[in-house]
Amino acid sequence: MAASELYTKFARIWIPDPEEVWKSAELLKDYKPGDKVLHLRLEEGKDLEYCLDPKTKELPPLRNPDILVGENDLTALSYLHEPAVLHNLKVRFIDSKLIYTYCGIVLVAINPYEQLPIYGEDIINAYSGQNMGDMDPHIFAVAEEAYKQMARDERNQSIIVSGESGAGKTVSAKYAMRYFATVSGSASEANVEEKVLASNPIMESIGNAKTTRNDNSSRFGKYIEIGFDKRYRIIGANMRTYLLEKSRVVFQAEEERNYHIFYQLCASAALSEFKTLRLGNANYFHYTKQGGNPVIDGIDDAKEMVNTRQACTLLGISDSYQMGIFRILAGILHLGNVGFTSRDSDSCTIPPKHEPLTIFCDLMGVEYEEMSHWLCHRKLATATETYIKPISKLQAINARDALAKHIYANLFNWIVNHVNKALHSAVKQHSFIGVLDIYGFETFEINSFEQFCINYANEKLQQQFNMHVFKLEQEEYMKEQIPWTLIDFYDNQPCINLIEAKMGILDLLDEECKMPKGSDGSWAQKLYNTHLNKCALFEKPRMSNKAFIIQHFADKVEYQCEGFLEKNKDTVYEEQIKVLKSSKKFKLLPELFRDEGKVLSPTSATTSGRTPLSRTVVKPAKTRPGQASKEHKKTVGHQFRNSLHLLMETLNATTPHYVRCIKPNDFKFPFTFDEKRAVQQLRACGVLETIRISAAGFPSRWTYQEFFSRYRVLMKQKDVLSDRKQTCKNVLEKLILDKDKYQFGKTKIFFRAGQVAYLEKIRADKLRAACIRIQKTIRGWLMRKKYLRMRKAAITIQRYVRGYQARCYVKFLRRTRAATIIQKFQRMYVVRKRYQRMQAVTIALQSLLRGYMARNKYQQMLREHKAIIIQKRMRGWLARVHYHRSLKAIVYLQCCYRRMMAKRELKKLKIEARSVERYKKLNIGMENKIMQLQRKIDEQNKEYKSLLEKLTSLENTYSSETEKLRNDVERLRVSEEEAKNATNRVLSLQDEVAKLRKDLQRTQSEKKTIEEWADKYKLENEQLVSELKEQNTLLKNEKEELNRRICDQAKEFTETMEKKLAEETKQLELDLNDERLRYQNLLNEFSRLEERYDDLKDEMNFMVSIPKPGHKRTDSTHSSNESEYTFSSEITEADDLPLRTEEPSEKKTPLDMSLFLKLQKRVTELEQEKQSLQDELDRKEEQALRAKTREEERPPMRGAELEYESLKRQELESENKKLKNELNELQKALMEKSSPEVTAPGAPAYRVLLDQLTSVSEELEVRKEEVLILRSQLVSQKEAIQPKEDKNTMTDSTILLEDVQKMKDKGEIAQAYIGLKETNRQSPQDYHMLNEDGELWLVYEGLKQANRLLESQLQSQKKTHENELEALRGEIQSLKEENNRQQQLLAQNLQLPPEARIEASLQHEITRLTNENLDLMEQLEKQDKTVRKLKKQLKVFAKKIGELEVGQMENISPGQIIDEPIRPVNIPRKEKDFQGMLEYKKEDEPKLIKNLILDLKPRGVAVNLIPGLPAYILFMCVRHADYLNDDQKVRSLLTSTINGIKKILKKRGDDFETVSFWLSNTCRFLHCLKQYSGEEGFMKNNTPRQNEHCLTNFDLAEYRQVLSDLAIQIYQQLVRVLENILQPMIVSGMLEHETIQGVSGVKPTGLRKRTSSIADEGTYTLDSIIRQLNTFHSVMCQHGMDPELIKQVVKQMFYIVGAVTLNNLLLRKDMCSWSKGMQIRYNVSQLEEWLRDKNLMNSGAKETLEPLIQAAQLLQVKKKTDEDAEAICSMCNALTTAQIVKVLNLYTPVNEFEERVLVSFIRTIQMRLRDRKDSPQLLMDAKHIFPVTFPFNPSSLALETIQIPASLGLGFILRV
Repeated sequence: MAASELYTKFARIWIPDPEEVWKSAELLKDYKPGDKVLHLRLEEGKDLEYCLDPKTKELPPLRNPDILVGENDLTALSYLHEPAVLHNLKVRFIDSKLIYTYCGIVLVAINPYEQLPIYGEDIINAYSGQNMGDMDPHIFAVAEEAYKQMARDERNQSIIVSGESGAGKTVSAKYAMRYFATVSGSASEANVEEKVLASNPIMESIGNAKTTRNDNSSRFGKYIEIGFDKRYRIIGANMRTYLLEKSRVVFQAEEERNYHIFYQLCASAALSEFKTLRLGNANYFHYTKQGGNPVIDGIDDAKEMVNTRQACTLLGISDSYQMGIFRILAGILHLGNVGFTSRDSDSCTIPPKHEPLTIFCDLMGVEYEEMSHWLCHRKLATATETYIKPISKLQAINARDALAKHIYANLFNWIVNHVNKALHSAVKQHSFIGVLDIYGFETFEINSFEQFCINYANEKLQQQFNMHVFKLEQEEYMKEQIPWTLIDFYDNQPCINLIEAKMGILDLLDEECKMPKGSDGSWAQKLYNTHLNKCALFEKPRMSNKAFIIQHFADKVEYQCEGFLEKNKDTVYEEQIKVLKSSKKFKLLPELFRDEGKVLSPTSATTSGRTPLSRTVVKPAKTRPGQASKEHKKTVGHQFRNSLHLLMETLNATTPHYVRCIKPNDFKFPFTFDEKRAVQQLRACGVLETIRISAAGFPSRWTYQEFFSRYRVLMKQKDVLSDRKQTCKNVLEKLILDKDKYQFGKTKIFFRAGQVAYLEKIRADKLRAACIRIQKTIRGWLMRKKYLRMRKAAITIQRYVRGYQARCYVKFLRRTRAATIIQKFQRMYVVRKRYQRMQAVTIALQSLLRGYMARNKYQQMLREHKAIIIQKRMRGWLARVHYHRSLKAIVYLQCCYRRMMAKRELKKLKIEARSVERYKKLNIGMENKIMQLQRKIDEQNKEYKSLLEKLTSLENTYSSETEKLRNDVERLRVSEEEAKNATNRVLSLQDEVAKLRKDLQRTQSEKKTIEEWADKYKLENEQLVSELKEQNTLLKNEKEELNRRICDQAKEFTETMEKKLAEETKQLELDLNDERLRYQNLLNEFSRLEERYDDLKDEMNFMVSIPKPGHKRTDSTHSSNESEYTFSSEITEADDLPLRTEEPSEKKTPLDMSLFLKLQKRVTELEQEKQSLQDELDRKEEQALRAKTREEERPPMRGAELEYESLKRQELESENKKLKNELNELQKALMEKSSPEVTAPGAPAYRVLLDQLTSVSEELEVRKEEVLILRSQLVSQKEAIQPKEDKNTMTDSTILLEDVQKMKDKGEIAQAYIGLKETNRQSPQDYHMLNEDGELWLVYEGLKQANRLLESQLQSQKKTHENELEALRGEIQSLKEENNRQQQLLAQNLQLPPEARIEASLQHEITRLTNENLDLMEQLEKQDKTVRKLKKQLKVFAKKIGELEVGQMENISPGQIIDEPIRPVNIPRKEKDFQGMLEYKKEDEPKLIKNLILDLKPRGVAVNLIPGLPAYILFMCVRHADYLNDDQKVRSLLTSTINGIKKILKKRGDDFETVSFWLSNTCRFLHCLKQYSGEEGFMKNNTPRQNEHCLTNFDLAEYRQVLSDLAIQIYQQLVRVLENILQPMIVSGMLEHETIQGVSGVKPTGLRKRTSSIADEGTYTLDSIIRQLNTFHSVMCQHGMDPELIKQVVKQMFYIVGAVTLNNLLLRKDMCSWSKGMQIRYNVSQLEEWLRDKNLMNSGAKETLEPLIQAAQLLQVKKKTDEDAEAICSMCNALTTAQIVKVLNLYTPVNEFEERVLVSFIRTIQMRLRDRKDSPQLLMDAKHIFPVTFPFNPSSLALETIQIPASLGLGFILRV
């Protein structure tokens, strides 16, 4: 396909831009051949017409698809050109924060100007052993590739690091060396790798300085060769330096500094040891203040001085030499302050006693006058004479500066020499890796001799680079058998010839230097005459005659000729050197100039590998013709050329690896990219040349499988053949018609530039069409589904609407009918109501009318009746009035008459009264008074009557008195008194009435007041009540609020406390785990040191035990059982004595002291126990003495007893003689035949032995029966003598009673009773004889006692039965209650939903089982206590029985034994009862360890025998040794066991089965020691039989700790074995292999091919990992490993899988995609499924995969909005911030349909996570081992049932 066809509408291209170098634009319409203008639209939306070059008509470069942007390898880009490279680097650097990028074989490193966490040891471990293309670009990947090629190809390697000043060359070289030091280690104990790294601070301090571009710029080039031995461990190093910038010592430009060491000295001037140097501030010295900026921000020169001194000490530079170096450096500073005074134009002088020069001379140890003289004069030598000439001030200053430069250069070389000596190794170097840290191409405003040499070196390096790239391309083509066509690439040989060829620039410069009056101007003229217009690469500036321009490979550079000759000659006056050499007080100074007279060519520097860069031209008085003097005059340019040639020879002899460092900006801003500066450096460092060479051929290369996987979508089913290669060929011929655009190799397809982009475009179009078709189909299906759903919904709605309408119509009809009926009834009701109302009105009117008429008639009648009454009353009244009037008139008449009569009478009385004057005086006024009184009485009577009427209700009691007064009115006297009394009473009554009225009024007013107050009070109360109610409501609300708050606070407090408690618990667990991990790490380190010690010991023994003449060779297994756990090392053979005495005592100490320290406590306890036993023994002896004294007080033995003793002695003597005879017979039989068949079956000795054994066995059985019979009869025969003495008293039968009481079982008692009856049953004729001694009475009494005992036993049994019956009844009752409760629960559960029902039933079952478990535990504890109590009682009773038997045997006479008839008792024999112990001899211990540990094959044992059998056997042997109370045997066995396990693990430590087998057995052995230790905590689950097997004599707690440590070491070894097996599988199986085929497509790759994700033969897949996990699990289960321990191993395995997978994911950009996230999640789900199948979900293994799961989820979630950021932050709690940001930065779309993560989104994530406190470490620690615990797991296996198989070869062990 033609390239012009790709320039279609919407195609994106790059156009040049003066600011951004290249700018992206989009075509607005298709390009047609012949168009002169392209219509473009820029990214900012501006339209532009881009004019094509009319001459070349070259189209602008196309832009790569977005899917390819940000690739790890620039050669993976489809379009290889400058803008694509620049854009890719910018995107990676700015957006993804990735500073490393591959460009073919070159690693491009951009200086971030920021510390990045990507150089830790975890990153080194992650890159170690990986292929270069498998991981993201890194300096460690280049270093690993060099290290791997050195080991694989056995060829020396070189890493060439180049770049501008400030680009990071030194740092890159430093990290490369750190990688080698970390990965390889050192072959010796001298820590060579530390010394190699320690050389960096020294060389930086004396060779680095601050420039305007870089704060730590290397001002010299260096090539460090790191040497390796045959095992590829560092043994030493060697350093070569190139072109030190000496001019910086005496001159620094603005804002620059001198070398760091000067400022470090000035900053440390206050130190006491530096007082003699007389230093001061850096601004005081001329050589350090010229730049005007003596301080670097963020750098403490005093601290750097400390680091420099420490590095010098580490490299073996003594303190005296260090002070010498500092003296020289201080002298240089003081020398710079020396000033000159002009005497005339041709001479100058130094002031006398000039302080700077005085200090310089004191420090250097030279004479002041000599140095002062030769600084102002020089010696000139001619052919005939020598004379001294003064020099001018300018010449003197130049000579001073030249001397300072020369001293510094020699000091620099001396330090380099000493560093090389320190790094030199005596071991022969097998290979090396060289790291070249050299200056890059430089161009400044003013370029001088230094820039010329630097650019010349870069020309040579670029030529070598081009040739290497070209060679690799050619090899690749030839390997794939593709026709090789020469690629035109830039060859800079003409430029090199211009510089170094004959009559080149350097030759002309050297020639001019030899001329007596040579100058820079004459040299420039020679250059113009020689090369101008003859060489296209040489030009002359228009405006200058003292400059020239060279066209370098990177750019044109203009060099100023001024200073070239002086710098090339580097002249120093010989007399000044001689003065310094003559120093007697300063020994270091002459050393610097010791080799001045010798000539060392650059190629002869073999001792230190250093090439001298400059030599001082010291002119002697007489020149001696010869080779030496000529070489002595070599110029700097000539020496540099020779050293450069030597460097190129070295590089050409090695395999080079290239690192190109790029400086992103000139302002040292972090992660700021300046396109202009970057392009300049890319052009200068050869990266674009690499791209151009790649693009010239076939830059894109695919394997057939990768091409098929990527472009399978472009093939039809019929195109896919079984042969992938042919399939790819067929498809390509159809897709790309121009066959020149691709080539088929053996394993790869090669494409021209742009063809992959074309294929990607076709693929994207096909996928887009497929997507559109899928979208169309899906949308159609969705719309049809929507239509059908809508149609169905419409029909449903119609159905419901029509039904609704029909129902409404029916309802309407019903309502109409109902309305008609209602109307009918309503109308009828209305009419009826109207009729009824009219009827009612009519009736009412009638009734009213009739009532009215009746009432009128009634009124009329009533009026008539009333009128009659009125008439009657009126007529009566009239009659009465007439009567009263008549009566009144009559009375009046009577009164008148009577008045007249009274008057008359009065006159008479008056006459009578005149006669009694004095009586009248006395009674004057009496009549009036009486009349008044009479009137008053009448009034009062009236008033009284009225008052009585009024107060009848109040004074009923006064009525009678009133009646009396009324009756007695006539009597005046009485009436007066009564009137007085009545008056008084009336007055009192009036007062009372008035008082009552007042009281009433007051009461009413009070009542009113009270009522008012009551109303007011009521209102107030109501208000108060309402207020109180309101307050109560408020208080209630407040109370509820407070209660709620209190509840919330309590809840929060509880939650806080629970959380705090959980956190503290978690923290304590973490601390415990940390302590456990720290302890286990120390244990691991101890085991490693122990193995190291054993190896050294073996090596030393091997070296010492070389056989010599007459030397006796000792057994090789002699010391196999020695261990650090033995208390002392015994010397068993005299031959070992010299060897052992030669060993230092320190080596023996760990062996003797480690367990000794642990067992000191045990020794103390044993001593205490010994003391207690000694006390008890003394007590027993005292008891024995007291018993003896009591026996002596007893009466002497009777004759029968003496006779019995003599008979017993005779019997024993005869038995002894019999045994002696049998022994003699046996010896004779053995002496007859000494052949091996003596002991064979049928031999005489065998028969004799068998007969004797049979006879002894029979006799033993007889003796046993006799003893049993005697014991059964002792009770009835003991007291047979006592009744004879006293028959009236009852014999003492306490022993019988005790024996009977001891018989707990009823059957036992009954059997004893029957036996007693049978024993005492005699024939009738013997009754009298028996009764003579009272036997019958004795038997009767015994039977009574037995009956009483049986009766008491029966009563107790009855009580027990009743108690049991009660208990059973209670149990039945409880069961009934439980049944009722269960029924209630069942009824409740039936009402619950199924899930809740199941949960409730489970909860209930758990509660029930818990209660039962607690009850059983209580019962078990009670039973254990009872068992222990009974055991103690049994021991006491057994002791008492033994004492009683002895006493009975002493009291029974032989006559009684013989005379009394004995009835034999039939006693059954018991089977042999094994005690669970194994007996072995001490000398069989090595054989036991050998057969059971060293020679045991785990596979056979695991398949055929019970798990943990070796552990059980070993413990049973320990039990027997404990039973024997043999501490030496116990100690020896345990020590030999531990040593044997260590030995077998050391021998077969890489075999998983062996390690697993012995881990399981060690744990089982440890559990057995705990289970049978006798400690209550370990005996809870034991059976009574197992408790009997507990150890009785020794406490092996210390050995349990030793075994626990051993188990920890074995576990760690097991983890290492697991890791070694799983490590190669994890990345391939979890990341690279496509478990779900077709999900992730393979992206185009570059030259650095990554591992193919297609499963080839031999590639590990997820199934491989799962199969391996199954193998591990089955082996551990077969070996009987504890389930908890298996869980810990599985957790560790899953952690390794998760950590390694995540670490590789974080270091591989190509793996961070959506599809890969899906693959990882599927793989993790498969691992989780495996855990479920094995029932290991609670092992914590799944939690270890959480970081990996979250990383996979992070790859798949949306990453756009703030909500997505919040979701990511909450989801990824197991990932650190650095890991989250790293994954987001690495996220790469595989297809065009995916979108990249925006930088703003990553910033949002960082802002949200800035407060999260987590580790800044990027990678997980894949080497981390979780602390292991060994939970106690008792065995239910009974020791006495264990059988030892014959296959173990342990026939020498006996079961006890």
